Amino acid sequence: MSFGALAPILDNSFIEICLAQNVRVRMVLIIRKHLAVDDSSLRLPANKFTTLPATSGGIIRMRLSSLTLFLSVCLFSLSTVISPVASAQKATDSPTTEGEAQAAENPEAPKNPFPDRPKAPPLEGGVGWLNTSGEISMQDLRGKVVILDFWTYCCINCMHVLPDLEYLEKKYDKELVVIGVHSAKFDNEQDTENIREAIVRYEIEHPVINDANMTVWRKFGVRAWPTVVLVDPEGNYCGYLSGEGNREILDQVVGDLVEYHKFKGTLDETPIDFALEKEKQKPTPLKYPGKILADTDNDRLYISDSNHNRIVVSTLDGELVDIIGDGQLGLKDGGYQMARFDHPQGMELVGTTLYVADTENHAIRAVDLKTKQVTTLSGTGEQARTRVSGGPLATTALNSPWALCHVNGTLFIAMAGPHQIWSHKLGSLRIGVFSGTGREDITDGTHDTSAYAQTSGMTTDGKYLYVCDSEGSSIRKIDTDPEGKVTTVVGTHDLPQGRSLFAFGDVDAIGDDARLQHPLGVVYRDGKLFVADTYNHKIKQVDLKTRQLSSWLGDGERGNSVEPVRFSEPTGLTLSGKKLFITDTNNHRVLVANIETKEVSELTIKGLKPPAPPQIKKTAAQAQEVIEVQPQSIKPGKQIPVSIDITLPEGFKLNPLAPVTYRLNVEGDQKVIPADSLGAREEATVTEDGQVKVSVPLQSNEGNATLLLTLSYNYCRDGKSGVCKIGVTTWKIPVTLAETGASDLKLSATAK
Repeated sequence: MSFGALAPILDNSFIEICLAQNVRVRMVLIIRKHLAVDDSSLRLPANKFTTLPATSGGIIRMRLSSLTLFLSVCLFSLSTVISPVASAQKATDSPTTEGEAQAAENPEAPKNPFPDRPKAPPLEGGVGWLNTSGEISMQDLRGKVVILDFWTYCCINCMHVLPDLEYLEKKYDKELVVIGVHSAKFDNEQDTENIREAIVRYEIEHPVINDANMTVWRKFGVRAWPTVVLVDPEGNYCGYLSGEGNREILDQVVGDLVEYHKFKGTLDETPIDFALEKEKQKPTPLKYPGKILADTDNDRLYISDSNHNRIVVSTLDGELVDIIGDGQLGLKDGGYQMARFDHPQGMELVGTTLYVADTENHAIRAVDLKTKQVTTLSGTGEQARTRVSGGPLATTALNSPWALCHVNGTLFIAMAGPHQIWSHKLGSLRIGVFSGTGREDITDGTHDTSAYAQTSGMTTDGKYLYVCDSEGSSIRKIDTDPEGKVTTVVGTHDLPQGRSLFAFGDVDAIGDDARLQHPLGVVYRDGKLFVADTYNHKIKQVDLKTRQLSSWLGDGERGNSVEPVRFSEPTGLTLSGKKLFITDTNNHRVLVANIETKEVSELTIKGLKPPAPPQIKKTAAQAQEVIEVQPQSIKPGKQIPVSIDITLPEGFKLNPLAPVTYRLNVEGDQKVIPADSLGAREEATVTEDGQVKVSVPLQSNEGNATLLLTLSYNYCRDGKSGVCKIGVTTWKIPVTLAETGASDLKLSATAK
């Protein structure tokens, strides 16, 4: 979502910031410091820059040649001068700690990269917290570098920021905390349960506050999705960046803050471990299935099992035929059991080749159904960061391909990232833009003047493409003739200053008066379209002759029942005979609706199981302390009772608002502990005297196992404000079951 598109909604005018001479000088100094470039290579605007409708990534654009990193530095530097929270209390100018005094006296000491900053506003005002056991305050985060990620889960640019945040979280795993601030665009996105599903679907592993009323958004003066705000370990606001593609500058400034505050003694490197939403979910055969494709002639159904990173192949009646991909995340060609995908979405079948939009690999994959081999047709595996018109298949970077459609020898691609339709003539060696300027909007016209908004679903009648423009909540009609035009079938279009992006709802009407809410799936049949009206939890129908939009299935309530039929963000549609197949994404299932009777049933794919979970990598917290326990002889039974005594620093106590949790894992092969008990986070019991009780389930009366028991707990200073620390201890325990063994296990840990 671009800054330019949002600004008129807030102010009815674009935002213009004049740069005074001292601001320009400060920008140059910071650029010189961070990039070590010569001033002569930079060309600052004479007196101003203006926010324009963004053409990529929601970034505020300058009127000068595009240097993304330079732009990011300028924006971040400016934000430290013209602060959205400038009215807040200023940090003191005088040294407040012994470390700060030493830094001031030592000329070789690292300098504060953001001096004289105001205190950051509080995080109060949300309607719920996710990926954490309780509410988090700025005071709780003292000692940590903090990034606040303002996002909304519909937004492709917000999705593109997540890998950058994950990179930073891994690099600075003991020094940095990321807090997602979900400030919704669509009504459906204000619901905490829907955000919970998005967090698990996007595999987010940091806390998220549901800022449904945009209270925190306003406190920090945010104006665009996505925006990241940086706060130093003393709770001071440093600055902000809008848009995507800012990994390098964020890495630099976070590193500078870590260096300075480590020297000063104000950095807390105690590891933090959060209670993640994904740990509450049970394994399911399908996980957030995306698109779906029926092949009636060959009795095949292809399902993008998106969060299992694979393609499931079944008969139309649900008999499992094949699984394409080993279920692990990656970009790897080869046979079905070797190939790897990254959250695949749309598919198209041409002859015996299944083409797959491998969305988060930013690639198009080709599956030879005869030889059972997967190859990469196009894409480098890296997201295209600049606007390009196309190029050679093998070397052209793509940007979030989401849906595919074949017409007369040409493969059309709904390229969600740059808001365009791309094409590839099968057999040729090139790929490129077919339609759309790349500006995020809903405007009709010729292919080189029209604009789209996150193209996400696509179908055809053989001459025209019909496309879900999800961020504009519209259905577009695209002539496949290069000289043809683009029109809007239902939903608004051509409103001034990007207002079409905010015209959504649930209204059955004709043409421009009809309203959808973030539709993601569409399929054509006999002059009509079936549309997955995703955020309205409905299937709708469009009469292409009259442009009438009508609700067809679902009552608009989120649910998982069949009678009455209720969906949770349906995404994909395909037709075979009288059957309409629907991926009910958040319910991890496929539904089948008879298009004549509207009778609905759930498709069960016999024999389908989730892939093996990936190996759990040790976090910094887990790696901090592993206690080797002497081999234990334990008496067989249903479980091993475990008692744990925790010694806390003086003046600290366990946080009663945060549960004590534990995970079980094992080393090597074993038959003692049930496999479904491994890897999941469970809540322990805490007695009145502070002793922790857990139990290890057993499935055998004999055998050996090397148990890895990881305990996580919060402890806070009693009666004083400050950082609540996270203690994590792992015990490595060789266990042998024997009738003469002990009936329980006693462990101890000391928090630091």
